[in-house]
Amino acid sequence: MEDRLERLVRQKFREAGRKYAQARDAYREGREESGGGESASGAVPPSLPRDEAGRVRLVCRRDADKRTVHVGDDGHPECFEAGHPDCEGCVEDVRDGIVETW
Repeated sequence: MEDRLERLVRQKFREAGRKYAQARDAYREGREESGGGESASGAVPPSLPRDEAGRVRLVCRRDADKRTVHVGDDGHPECFEAGHPDCEGCVEDVRDGIVETW
């Protein structure tokens, strides 16, 4: 009985590992196709929506509100507060092009 249980557990782990690898590969492929990778210069990806003045439309992680902000060449929005975990995460998302927008 233990052998059957051990085989079943191993089989399920292998199956889960294959599914994880497929999901990981599909995620990477999707990011490459959408151009969602970080740009070499750290500039804002052109895929982010902007208003008429060229400001990026994003949803603030810290205050959970919609806003339009200028983003500098370094990829930091004008509302950025150094050391704040939500702001640090927002900068990473802006550079990756995956920030929540409206």
